[in-house]
Amino acid sequence: MKGIGDSDSVSAKVYLSGRKRRPSTVRDGTRTALYLRVSTAEQKPDLQYDGLRAYAAHAGLDVVRDYCDVGVSGRREGRPQLNALMTAARNREIDCVLVWKFDRFAHSTRHLLAALEEFNHLGVRFVSVQDQVDTDSPMGRAMFTIIGAMAELESSLISERVTAGMRSAQTRGKHLGRPAIPQRVIREIEALATSTDLSIRQIQSKIAGRASRGIVGEITKRARAGQPTAL
Repeated sequence: MKGIGDSDSVSAKVYLSGRKRRPSTVRDGTRTALYLRVSTAEQKPDLQYDGLRAYAAHAGLDVVRDYCDVGVSGRREGRPQLNALMTAARNREIDCVLVWKFDRFAHSTRHLLAALEEFNHLGVRFVSVQDQVDTDSPMGRAMFTIIGAMAELESSLISERVTAGMRSAQTRGKHLGRPAIPQRVIREIEALATSTDLSIRQIQSKIAGRASRGIVGEITKRARAGQPTAL
């Protein structure tokens, strides 16, 4: 493996995005894309890059392109290089995706599962070096099943916590949903609705935005139709 200062290694000038590589010979099923991510522009992906290149060489994988998102949080889905990698996979331009760790690739268990499902459908191998997961191996396929189960469990637990929290709040007499509109504000909207031909936007402006445009529209519609307002 070459050192950081060698011409073939990553540098601050060249690692930023989507480098194509043209190996002299690329064997069937070995076209590999590296995906790297660092959270700030000050960080460098050299550790990830060197580790991935060494793994690819050891595993007999031909690296044809590097994708690196720099200064992008893992929780943001709008990662341009990750999007480019997914496009390459959908276009059948790569056979394998190699990442350093799950958290460098996915922002959540659900995101990881969705990506793995898509790779599985496309026949693209996925390898996470530090997590020792390779979807081409029996253990990797088992991990895929476990990750799916964990994502389902995570979703179920979140739903249960939300439901329990709502029940607890109701027991304590707390109001759930949107805040109640004060009666004086309702009467003010009704007066403007019945005594003027102002638009909903104009009425909302008159009350200084103390109710949303949707609420103002609902009250105005009922007032002008002669119906009582119940919010």
